[in-house]
Amino acid sequence: MVRSSASGLAISALVLVAGLLLALSAGRFSVSIGDVFAVVAAKLAGAPSNVAPAVETVVWQVRGPRVVAAMLIGAALAVAGTAFQGLFRNPLVSPDILGASSGASLGAVLGIFFSLGIFAIQALAFAGGLVAVAAVYMIGAAARARDPVLVLVLAGVVIGALLGAGVGLIKYLADPYNQLPAMTFWLLGSLAAIAPSDLPPLFGPVALGIVALFALRWRMNVMSLPDEEARALGVPTGWLRIVIVAAATLVTSASVATAGIIGWVGLVVPHIARSLVGPDFGRLIPAAALIGGGFLLAIDTLARTMAPIEIPLGILTAFVGTPFFIWLLASVSREWSAP
Repeated sequence: MVRSSASGLAISALVLVAGLLLALSAGRFSVSIGDVFAVVAAKLAGAPSNVAPAVETVVWQVRGPRVVAAMLIGAALAVAGTAFQGLFRNPLVSPDILGASSGASLGAVLGIFFSLGIFAIQALAFAGGLVAVAAVYMIGAAARARDPVLVLVLAGVVIGALLGAGVGLIKYLADPYNQLPAMTFWLLGSLAAIAPSDLPPLFGPVALGIVALFALRWRMNVMSLPDEEARALGVPTGWLRIVIVAAATLVTSASVATAGIIGWVGLVVPHIARSLVGPDFGRLIPAAALIGGGFLLAIDTLARTMAPIEIPLGILTAFVGTPFFIWLLASVSREWSAP
């Protein structure tokens, strides 16, 4: 049952706040919630805090950048999944449907293979995601089919398979002692290496893409209708589809370039947000961003606390997302249509 807009957004915000407090306080160096509030309040006010220097360092310098990155990436993947599910009118679509994740993976493993620096690897991953989606869209435009959405999905599957084969070839040729472990770990997804310098190149594309999608929220509602009906309402479906795909791909590529492949966030979170606030994208996009940020914060906290060594995020999101999605399919029965 769909809740009211205010209560649904309030619950979404509570999910993010809970994930934020959990991420800043939990860990091998435990920090109380009171100390977390004291450090954050002091930093925001520009005043010295009354907590121990070690606590301040852990909260602000060690966990702080990682927490911000998790919120941005979780929000980005959730909003991208929301946009793609609405655009393709399919609740099983995820952000990597058009090959963005596969292209970013190929770019990253190429950078690792040629022993490039971390910034070059991230740049190649980012460029790879954008190039992959551009190739998919060019194939769809050249096909001139009656159902452009179906052609885009099929082209994404084909390009994704080709890029996956390229990743496999590079892994086969890589040094098994140095390069191959780095490639494997990156492809599984992790926030362990996040530094403050990683946040500006992540924040810019994510903020731009999410703001663009939110600005198009009422047109995205119309795009949930068949193309003929959308065009009859005066919406230029062709150009609008390009803008939505470009914005969703931008945030996906930036996320993958920073943290590797993190699956299931863009598939599961939009369903949770939709059950809370309904299908209107004006409410759905903010709710998905809030829940996505809180969800990935909780997963990342589990990844660094539940075992002696850190568990890759892609593994945990699969373990959590698969049964939850099965439960959603079995329990949530509602129409998938625009308001």
